[in-house]
Amino acid sequence: MQLILASGSARRRELMELAGYDFIVGVSDANEDVDISDPALLVRELATIKARAVQRETGEACCIVGADTVVYADGRIIGKPRDEEDAFRILKTLNGREHTVYTGVCVLCGADEPNAFCDETRVTFRELSDEEISAYIRTGDPMDKAGAYGVQGAGCVLVKSVMGCYFTVIGLPMPRLYTALREKGILPTKAKAR
Repeated sequence: MQLILASGSARRRELMELAGYDFIVGVSDANEDVDISDPALLVRELATIKARAVQRETGEACCIVGADTVVYADGRIIGKPRDEEDAFRILKTLNGREHTVYTGVCVLCGADEPNAFCDETRVTFRELSDEEISAYIRTGDPMDKAGAYGVQGAGCVLVKSVMGCYFTVIGLPMPRLYTALREKGILPTKAKAR
């Protein structure tokens, strides 16, 4: 069964490759405008919407992994910044504080019911000066990331601590995804070769 990652995220693709999966990328153009205020429910729903949209294009002979990530702080869901000014505002909000990263995943294989789940990780930023925030924004790194930062790139210097799955913060909780795919008989090709 062909494995498809329903995401254009370079970070998610790198994690799947790192784990040894044989997959292709199928980006959905699904409407992601949903009215859900609970971050865990939101990311599960969006991951499912993405997986179903790709399944409509590819048919049921594939196993599709959809994913979505948001940051949650002060009772608000924080997605990707609109522009550099918005990125600065977001990073100032997170500065020196703890927030929660939610990543939802949907594994949709053939005609089976979707297996949608959410993983959450608490992240604490260190105290940052306005110049540090501006310098990070100038790298361009925050512009396509929920919460306006990426823990695996230049944004690693912003983070003081991570409590939970590091991969959830990147955008794909690999230990839980591995378990969900294993239940469908899909293992990394490197693991099969051993």
